[in-house]
Order: sequence, then structure tokens, then C-alpha cells
Amino acid sequence: MLTRRVLVLAIAAAGTGSNIASFAAETYPKKIVKVIVPFPPGVPSEIIYRLLADRLSAKFGQPIIIENRPGGAGGTVGAAAVANAEPDGYTLLASAPTPLVTAAALYKNLGYEPSRSFAPIAMLFTSPQLLTVNSALPMKSLQELIGYAKSKPGKISIASAGYGTQPHLLAEMLKSAAGIDIVHVPYRGNAAAVTDLLAGQVQVYFATPADILPHVDAGKVRVIAVADTLRFSQLPDVPTTAESGFPNLTGEFWSGILAPAGTPASIVDQLNIAINEIMRSPEARLALNKLGGKAKLETPQDFTAFIISETQKWSEVIKATGVKIE
Repeated sequence: MLTRRVLVLAIAAAGTGSNIASFAAETYPKKIVKVIVPFPPGVPSEIIYRLLADRLSAKFGQPIIIENRPGGAGGTVGAAAVANAEPDGYTLLASAPTPLVTAAALYKNLGYEPSRSFAPIAMLFTSPQLLTVNSALPMKSLQELIGYAKSKPGKISIASAGYGTQPHLLAEMLKSAAGIDIVHVPYRGNAAAVTDLLAGQVQVYFATPADILPHVDAGKVRVIAVADTLRFSQLPDVPTTAESGFPNLTGEFWSGILAPAGTPASIVDQLNIAINEIMRSPEARLALNKLGGKAKLETPQDFTAFIISETQKWSEVIKATGVKIE
């Protein structure tokens, strides 16, 4: 009799849990949803974030607002704010790779655990990193850059958007794989790095298409390789790093939406479906074309697996290249 009673209670509890999850989805959202961007205003990805906010507001009938909250190492202040928010779907994170993938391997006391503190919702897009040189330099290929750097050790500077960012780690991979002595110059963000690249204060930079393509068209910089295994559609004549003899020298910028860990799966799934629908739209395709990106329409489980894979890859790079943040 006792066993039967326990079984009945267990079934009732399971049913109640299912009803709660269903109720959460049916009533969400019923107030403002805040999407935290852990970087200063004006980053190229913001065009996508704001498109999403507008479309989600129209779909859900509630305001979806973008809040820039920069600070910390590589956007970790904004990420920590989301990680420690109530897991109710009303505080979300629009993140680039650094806070989720490399921060734990580089920094102490983040205020969150990247692998445990978030519920991935949806990837938005990916775009390749482009190995770019100031047009005053003579080289037109990766091999020519390597030869030039070997002939002038310590005389070439390569910019990054900050310690632990993809441009920094790709720079370290290039130095190690090619056996060259080039000087890493970290900046606070992409904009400052591009400004000094254009001015010739630094000579080389791994840049995203959104940051660099307008300057390529103006003839101020030259893209000599795409850090990928596939060529970039907007620069079809530029070879990949793999074609140039460095198959492991690859990296892509990406962005996605996450919630605090513990957010009901029904809300996560509801947001995933809505976001993927928006990212399929002609307006999103047009915006992505300006960024040099392509949409990634995946499930929350796909996004989770991708973050795990990226974390493993870049943690191994950090270990192999000996990158340390003092």
C-alpha cells in the first residue's frame, strides 16, 4: 500500500512539474525582457541584437530592451550580471565567445562559471576572422608575411581586441606555428585596433568582416588569408589559412543568446523557436550580409555542444601557446 501511495504521489508530482513548465511558457513574457550586451555600444553585432529585440517585442507584445554593460576582462562583467540574475527568462545575455569560452582559462574570480552558469538558447551567426595587413606593407600572402617577419624579427606588430580574444589567440597561434617574432599589441576593443591598423601604428590584425571590409574596399588594408577551411564568399580570391599551409590556424567569430542556468526549458525552447524564425527572415539575411556573417539555426542542445567544443579548442590553444594574464 505504501509503495503504491509513493508511486501515485510521484506521478502527481511529475504531472505538476510538467504543468508548471507549460504554464511558464504560456504566460511568458508578461513584462519587460532585458538583453545584456557585455560590450560598449556600437559593436557591429548590435545590428542583429536590435533587430532581434524589435522583432521579439512585436511577437511577444512586451518590450525587449538592449542594455550595454561593458567592463571586466573580455565582457565578463555583463556575463556575470546575467549568470547571477533570476532564472526566469527576463534577463538574457547576447554574447561573443570570450566570456563563455576563454575567460575561465585566463581569468580568476569571474563571478560565474561559464560551463555551468548559463542555459544556451540560440546561436545567431558566425563570421570568419580575416588576416589583414596595412596596405603600406608589401606582402600579399601569408607566406610573404612570414618571410617578411623572419627578415625583421620584432619589427612587426599584430593587434588584438584585448587579452584572451580570438584575435589575440590567433596571433599567438601564428607566432608559434610559423616560428616568427612579432609583437602583440592589445587594445580595448576592435574599433581602437582597426583605427591604429589604418594609421600604420600596428601592421597586422585578425579582423571580422564587419570591422574591416569597408577599409578593404577603400584600399587602406589588404586581406591576405581567411582563418578558416573554406573561402569567404565576399572575398573569393583570398586563400584560407589551411590552403596557405596552416590548417589549424582557424577561428570564427560567433554570437548567441543565453539565459541564466535554471531557466525553465519551456521558456528556452520558446525563445529558440522565435529567434530562429527571425534569423530566417530577409531582414536578418540583409543585416548578416553587412556583417559578413551567416545565420546558425540550431537547437539549445546544439548550441550547448558547440560551446563545449569551442571551450576545449581554445583552452588547448591557451595551454599550448602559454598565454597568461598577469
